[in-house]
Amino acid sequence: MARMKMEHGLWLVTLAATAMSIAAFAVEAQAGDGPPAPAPAPIPVEIATADRRDVPIFLTDLGTVEPYNQVTIRSRVDGALQQVLFKEGNDVRQGDLLAEIDPRTFQASLDQARARLDQDTASLANARLILNRDAQLVARDFVSVETADTQRSTVAQLEAQVEQDKALIVTAETELSYTRILAPIDGRAGLRLVDVGNIVHASDPGGLVVINQVNPIAVISTLPERDVPAIRAALAAGPVEVEALSREDGTVLDIGTVQLMDNAIDPKSGTLKLKSVFPNAGDQLWPGQFIDAKVHVTTLKGVVTVPAGAIQRGPDGTFVYQVAPDQTVSPAAVRTGPISEGVAVIESGLAEGARVVSAGQYRLSAGARVADVPSSQAQ
Repeated sequence: MARMKMEHGLWLVTLAATAMSIAAFAVEAQAGDGPPAPAPAPIPVEIATADRRDVPIFLTDLGTVEPYNQVTIRSRVDGALQQVLFKEGNDVRQGDLLAEIDPRTFQASLDQARARLDQDTASLANARLILNRDAQLVARDFVSVETADTQRSTVAQLEAQVEQDKALIVTAETELSYTRILAPIDGRAGLRLVDVGNIVHASDPGGLVVINQVNPIAVISTLPERDVPAIRAALAAGPVEVEALSREDGTVLDIGTVQLMDNAIDPKSGTLKLKSVFPNAGDQLWPGQFIDAKVHVTTLKGVVTVPAGAIQRGPDGTFVYQVAPDQTVSPAAVRTGPISEGVAVIESGLAEGARVVSAGQYRLSAGARVADVPSSQAQ
């Protein structure tokens, strides 16, 4: 009887354990049938498409605005400055009367030269009459040959004196004309350097005023030695356009052309000077101003391009993150050409129409899933 009770108890314990195992299995099975863990959210990036276009290539460097022509106006004779006829800061035209030197002494010198010419001309006429008379008398043996020869010499001397008088008149007229100081070029007058009443000299270093020609105006810029071949090729092909850009905000102040490249590279700086000319019709450029000179050297026709921000650099060189149709990315090695105006030229490694990540790459790795968003939202 006791044995039967013991066997019955063991059976109950076994049954309870089996029930617990079945319950645990059911719980695990129910847990296995639940929803899977959510997939990672796509990374927000900006996506661009590689396209084919013409890409202008520019070389940009610092430039200094200079007058196209600059003339320091100096007196060419000594004398008292009688009047100044230009206004400081105003435009002047070639031939305008700028100032006058007291002309009285120069007028007197001219009058003396003219009087001397009249006197010597009269003496020459009289000497010729005497020579003609002596020539007739020599034929009749009334005057010696020596006397006639002497008179002939006198005539020659007076002829030379008359020519000298004429030259002196030209000199006096020229010096008198120098008392009227004229503008040699069109330009803008600067500050007056000498006031009326002062004695001025031809040797004065400062002069009366400086005239700057600003329409057109020049810009002197420098480019690295490595850019010399590109500049030479561009100039050989025809006129080379250059833009003058504000250093404050990059706005285009004026558009001109490269006039010439210097004939030597500066060995100290390894740079080459360029001279460009701008119309400057609105006086946007001013002598002494610093600008950025943006020179258009060539245009690459029909090249594959991506935004410059798409180009990444790694241990193995440059690459882009290419976007597959399923919105996953993979790095693609590329060889790049010039980068201009925010656009990178792709020489190899990427075909036209390929999609690439142009912003938000720092969280990416191969196989990452991305979502296209505006650049402001790309992380």
